[in-house]
Amino acid sequence: MSADRSLQILLDELGRLPGIGPKSAQRIAYHLLEADVEEARRLADAILMVKNEVHFCSRCFNYATDDECAICEDMSRERDRICVVGEPRDVTAIERTGSYRGLYHVLGGVISPMDKIGPEQLHVRELLARLGSEDIEEVIIATNPNIEGETTASYLARTIKPLGTTVTRLASGLPVGGDLEYADELTLGRAIEARRAL
Repeated sequence: MSADRSLQILLDELGRLPGIGPKSAQRIAYHLLEADVEEARRLADAILMVKNEVHFCSRCFNYATDDECAICEDMSRERDRICVVGEPRDVTAIERTGSYRGLYHVLGGVISPMDKIGPEQLHVRELLARLGSEDIEEVIIATNPNIEGETTASYLARTIKPLGTTVTRLASGLPVGGDLEYADELTLGRAIEARRAL
């Protein structure tokens, strides 16, 4: 196989990655070509290791290397609340804040009729099973504040409230350090609705 063909295969594969356009793919490919073989092997080994060892937690569907993820296995967590998120990366984002010590449930996406994704394609049934078998007092819905996230949040609230479990939604509004004049109407409206006493 020619060098041009090998390089094109690498560029094509890198270009399939989310957020990697043609220019970024080219920069990465040329970096790998200039790197020593050991650096390229470490990258390849890391990719293969994560693909072989990481799977979904059998309880919450977060990423795990054992049957359950480290959060589900951590008995020091507040076990009476579940934060429901769309994707495992959302767990990472919330964990970085250090503000939440409860459990999680990853839906594996959000309701999106345009993409033919309904509640049946998500881990909603497993969430309801957890609510029936675990002593959960609060479900915090932490889907993104976009149309699909709001649709998912509304569906979950309608489904869970009759079970007698408290359902809350993450507040949304102005970011810290933001200027009112640059906020869009929806964000500013949400900030007004989610106002709190001082």
